[in-house]
Amino acid sequence: MKLINARWMRGGTSKCWVFEATELEAAGFTADTVLPRIFGSPDIRQLDGVGGATSTTSKALILTRENGAASDVSFTFAQVGIEEATVDWGSNCGNCSAAVGLYAIEEGWVPRGDAVTEVRTFNTNTGQMIIQTIPTPGGQLPDDPQATIPGARFPGHRVALGFLEPEGRTTGSLLPSGQTRTRLAYGAGKTALVSMVDAGAPIVMIDAQSFGLDAQDFLSWTAAANTRLPELEEIRRAASVAMGLADSPEAAERAIPKVGLVSESPDEEADLQVMMMSMGKPHPAMPITGSVGVTVAARTAGTVVAEKISYALPRELRLRIPVGVLVTLTDDSSLGQTVGVHRTARTLADARLPISNGELERASRSMRQEVVL
Repeated sequence: MKLINARWMRGGTSKCWVFEATELEAAGFTADTVLPRIFGSPDIRQLDGVGGATSTTSKALILTRENGAASDVSFTFAQVGIEEATVDWGSNCGNCSAAVGLYAIEEGWVPRGDAVTEVRTFNTNTGQMIIQTIPTPGGQLPDDPQATIPGARFPGHRVALGFLEPEGRTTGSLLPSGQTRTRLAYGAGKTALVSMVDAGAPIVMIDAQSFGLDAQDFLSWTAAANTRLPELEEIRRAASVAMGLADSPEAAERAIPKVGLVSESPDEEADLQVMMMSMGKPHPAMPITGSVGVTVAARTAGTVVAEKISYALPRELRLRIPVGVLVTLTDDSSLGQTVGVHRTARTLADARLPISNGELERASRSMRQEVVL
């Protein structure tokens, strides 16, 4: 029986299990084998594992301490399948990213500042440097942190996430299709007006009104989207091919590109209204990498996102999302321009997860058989 040390953490509006890379390596099997079994996949309930049975709670982070490198921590994000024993490595999760800096401070991987502590984190999925700044008054993490964000009921440590020059990290180009917007063909002779942008993560943004959604009734979007999930998935897969992420719609990854709907805001409380999808369903809040992509798209003339704003944007962009208004920031740092948000993070539990060689061997055989089939 093996015991794998892990930490359960909330990052933003997601929950993730955090592993040090050496812990998973010691299991003697690949992460593609270990993670689904630990999480209890395939099972829609993930009953015999530690997964949360939703796309926002079936996530993992694998961390490596970098001594003397350009970054303090490198990390790999894993979206663990629920109904399939799979792991999607194609993108990063901005919400879970907020847990990386907090973990590094809690574990003493970086020296604590007297007021705030900066943690330079590097995401291996996207090749993205993310500068994380966390309050440490008097060189200590507060015992009772009180920072809050929309979509998380309880407070946590405030984490400023700054994505350094996020354009083109996955595809090599801000506009992978070479166009600011296009009428994308999908399904059986249907089209949708979209913009395909790679910033933070590859995203395909759909003009909500051209898709039949009412900008005056944002609260109805989730229910409307739930009736058209197959259509939204067809658009997402067609965009994957157009962006050079897949050779065919069938070969598109589950996590990227992310697909979202956007409209102007009918009031002055927000600049835009956005609803993103996550693993085939409406996201309850907002993927943070998606918010980075939307922010860059809003500042890129000609996109369906930018055309929803009729005035010059300040450095802050206000996005109405299903749980409230999310504010993103565009700023300059000593390393270059960053686009980011404020999140919160909190440690929920430390655990020792038992798993046997027999379980891992069976899981590995099952994966090989599925590949053959």
